[in-house]
Amino acid sequence: MTAADAPRLEDILPEDAEDALLIGRLWDPETSGPRVVAVQGEDVFDLRHLAGTVSELFEHAGLPDRVQGALTAPRWRTADVVEASLDRDTGRPHLLAPVDLQVVKACGVTFVDSMIERVIEERTGGDAARAAGVRELVGRALGGSIASVRPGSPEAAEAKRVLSAEGLWSQYLEVGIGPDPEVFTKAPVLSSVGNGARIGIPGFSSWNNPEPELVLVATSQGRVVGATLGNDVNLRDVEGRSALLLGKAKDNNASSALGPFIRLFDESFTLETLRTEEILLRVDGADGFVLEGRNTLARISRPFEELVAATAGRHHQYPDGFALYTGTLFAPTQDRDEAGQGFTHKDGDIVAIRSRHLGTLINEVGVAEELPEWSFGLRQLFTYLQRTAVA
Repeated sequence: MTAADAPRLEDILPEDAEDALLIGRLWDPETSGPRVVAVQGEDVFDLRHLAGTVSELFEHAGLPDRVQGALTAPRWRTADVVEASLDRDTGRPHLLAPVDLQVVKACGVTFVDSMIERVIEERTGGDAARAAGVRELVGRALGGSIASVRPGSPEAAEAKRVLSAEGLWSQYLEVGIGPDPEVFTKAPVLSSVGNGARIGIPGFSSWNNPEPELVLVATSQGRVVGATLGNDVNLRDVEGRSALLLGKAKDNNASSALGPFIRLFDESFTLETLRTEEILLRVDGADGFVLEGRNTLARISRPFEELVAATAGRHHQYPDGFALYTGTLFAPTQDRDEAGQGFTHKDGDIVAIRSRHLGTLINEVGVAEELPEWSFGLRQLFTYLQRTAVA
């Protein structure tokens, strides 16, 4: 990213940043480890005296007031931290993914439009060249849009019947419009990357794309306390070969990006605010190619509460909380090179994901096998917390 096209601080922060309570994680070269921070305007505050991890912080009662009361003496400047992050200057304080001990979960096929694309991937065996023809076949079979169909309803069952009768049955129909959503583990604890970091596409993938998503952040009790943006990097060719390859398609080096910050819920920003949020995507390639997309949360097929309940409850607990990718409407069909080949990433693509209430998450695409190895795990974190314990 050149100085000419580098984003301004106000582009990274939410539009109403003056009213936002933003929590993040920052790598502190002075102590050689991660710090939990709060961001308010031009200032970044170290919250180490409140909690050593974001997971611990979110368990506090009266969370917004507690954080607000800790914003007394800033330690860093927001502009400096953002600049170092986008420059990938690891010698200066820079942003990390804003979650730590939380398990990173994800919901798939939560928009009917993207469900159709998953069906197409499966029917083509992950072959992008055959996607246009199958897309036309699916459209004819449906005879119209099923975007308004409620999953698990009689209308959804009829849509499944029609597609199955045309030889287009798919397991994606079951999770897309059946009674139960798809929930899977996206990434190991501490493996997600933050704003400015490179995201990884493995060398074995030839058809892949970004997935701009809203990510909900919940406590150990399953209570959603805030939200951030995420890029659920997806290998369409791998998942298209078999849904049983979901782990290979979704969980690779730097394949989960989160940030820039977690915005805490308060009186002016709630789950209701996000029901109509629009998440914008822009991909700028070194070849001059530009891809733009939109993830309109008002069109999600299942309410957030249903996705959270499917993730955590009596059937599954998360004692350190969890972050939940909620799925995407966006599935690019725009041709990048040859007609009918659709979109796929190239090394050096700049991916920007933005929403008005959550800010902008920016990452550059790289080859997963060539990116820095993930090396800071739980043992390293616990050693750091012990060494820097507040007396």
